[in-house]
Amino acid sequence: MIGAIAGDVIGSVYEWNNIKTTEFDLFREDCFFTDDTVLTVAIANSILSGEDYASSIKRIGRRYPNADYGGHFRGWLHSDDAAPYNSWGNGSAMRVSPVGFAFDALDTVLEEAKKSAEVTHNHPEGIKGAQATAGAIFLARTGQPKEFIKEYIETQFDYDLSTPIDDIRPAYQFDVSCQGSVPPAIRAFLESDDFENAVRLAISIGGDSDTIACITGGVAQAFYGGPPAAIVKETKSRLTPDLLEVVEKFENQFMAD
Repeated sequence: MIGAIAGDVIGSVYEWNNIKTTEFDLFREDCFFTDDTVLTVAIANSILSGEDYASSIKRIGRRYPNADYGGHFRGWLHSDDAAPYNSWGNGSAMRVSPVGFAFDALDTVLEEAKKSAEVTHNHPEGIKGAQATAGAIFLARTGQPKEFIKEYIETQFDYDLSTPIDDIRPAYQFDVSCQGSVPPAIRAFLESDDFENAVRLAISIGGDSDTIACITGGVAQAFYGGPPAAIVKETKSRLTPDLLEVVEKFENQFMAD
C-alpha cells in the first residue's frame, strides 16, 4: 500500500493547485500526507489486528482531526453513530489498497472491499469504486497483463477505460465521485511504463489530484513490484511514527518476499 500513500503525498500539493502536465517536482518540500493516507492506514490496521473497519477508521481518523476530510465523512468520524451515509465519493476507493494486497482470492478481495466501503460509502457507486480499485490491485499483483485488467474492470464494473489521458486532461475538473475519479486513475496506470510515470500521469489529470494518484499508485505498486526505493524513502519520511508503524507491519506480513 506504500504506492497508494506515495501517490497521496506526491499529489497533496496539487489538489488545490492542479498541474496539467507530467513535468513537475516529484517531492516538493511542502508535500504531506492527507486523509487518504490516514484512512488507508486505518484499513491496513483493521486487516492486521482484526478490529472492525468502522472502529479502526474512527479511532485512527480521530488522531488526525485536520487531515482534510470531506464534510459528510468528518461528521460521521466524530459522531457516536456508526451508520453509513450513502456516499458515492472516492473516499472508499482511496483507502482500499490494503485489501487488494492482503487477500489471496479475487472473490475475497471484492467482498472485503465492499465491507471496507460500506461502513460509510454504502451507495452502489461507492462500493463499486472500492471493488474496482481493489480488484485491479489483486489482478496486477497476481501477474495479469494490463489488457486483461482493463477488460475485467470494464466488464465487471461498467467503467469506460478507453479514453486516453491526453483526451481526459484538458476538460477534466474536480470530481470527488468514484465514477468520476476511479476510471481515469486506472487509465493512468494502464498508460504508464513504470511506477513514477503512473503517478505523474495521474496527477497531470487534475481535479482531486492526491486521491487520483493514491488510487493509481496502489495499482501501479502491485503491477510494477513497488515504488523505487527513493520514492519509498521520501514517502515514509513524511509519515508520523504511528502511521509508519502500521505501514511497516503490513509490509512485513503481506509484502515480504
